[in-house]
Amino acid sequence: MLCVFPARATMLFQTTQEVAAILVYILFVIGFVILIKGADALVAGASSLAKRLNISNLAIGLTVVAFGTSAPELIVNVIASVQGNTDIAIGNIIGSNIANILLILGISSIIYPLAVKKNTVWKEIPLSLLAALLLGILANDVLLDNAPYSALTRIDGLVLIAFFIIFLYYTFGIAKVENGDTEDDIEQAGTVKAVALIVLGLTGLAIGGKWIVDGAVHIASSLGVSQAFIGLSIVAIGTSLPELATSAVAALKKNTDIAIGNVVGSNIFNIFWVLGLSATIKPLRFEPASNTDIGMVILASFLLFGLLFLGKRHKLEKTEGVIFVLTYIAYIVFLVVRG
Repeated sequence: MLCVFPARATMLFQTTQEVAAILVYILFVIGFVILIKGADALVAGASSLAKRLNISNLAIGLTVVAFGTSAPELIVNVIASVQGNTDIAIGNIIGSNIANILLILGISSIIYPLAVKKNTVWKEIPLSLLAALLLGILANDVLLDNAPYSALTRIDGLVLIAFFIIFLYYTFGIAKVENGDTEDDIEQAGTVKAVALIVLGLTGLAIGGKWIVDGAVHIASSLGVSQAFIGLSIVAIGTSLPELATSAVAALKKNTDIAIGNVVGSNIFNIFWVLGLSATIKPLRFEPASNTDIGMVILASFLLFGLLFLGKRHKLEKTEGVIFVLTYIAYIVFLVVRG
């Protein structure tokens, strides 16, 4: 009889562990839904509030909406860096930037050919490439300075934020040159509703981000893979869903400027703003293996720039879109093999 109780206790403990593990997976999936809905609510509330303050639609698009689409990456990164899960933080940004170009632009250009403006070709795409190159330089202390380890320090974070401020200055310069507002009208809600949406959005981002980070750590541990792998793949694709939705819908509506500008702008935001702020809050340890992934971001940026001069000049056709998507699939296979 005495042996029965320990056996039952062990079975009960194992069952509790299994239920807890299933709950983590469920919350991980729900976390992405809450995160994206939170970002939507934040953008809607902030845009409405800005409109009530007589800020132009274009300025709102270049700031509030751009910040909103990068909010999922930002929240996940801040939570991951504070918890010390730096592989997820760095992997999320690098993976998101790769997915933005190869997966999102690939799918969007398959839906409808994307014509790219001259400014985007010669200024914004090179700036996103510069961001990737700068990240590679700042994160390689061992390689460049013979330091005992590599990390994005607080100084590195401030450097990235400085570049981000320059980028904001550039975007506001564009807003001054453009005449009038954007075509899409922004819904102007009441002040109370706008503030409520902002609070609801921030709450959703915080809860969703926490569940995603906790789930990513658990999945990596249970599957025996690195946190970097989870960050580069599952988390990166999940946090890129707002960009995917925006660009795909824009391509369907034949608003090609929005489709490609959204992706390029997001890539610049992710490195200069999200990684910059994350590193300023808490230094991010950088593993040498991640150089391969930074190299992939650089390759994707070069591929985007180069393909704009093949075939129809300054245009991404369906053929280029297929090349992008196949390249992304090959990269994911590489990640699986690398583990």
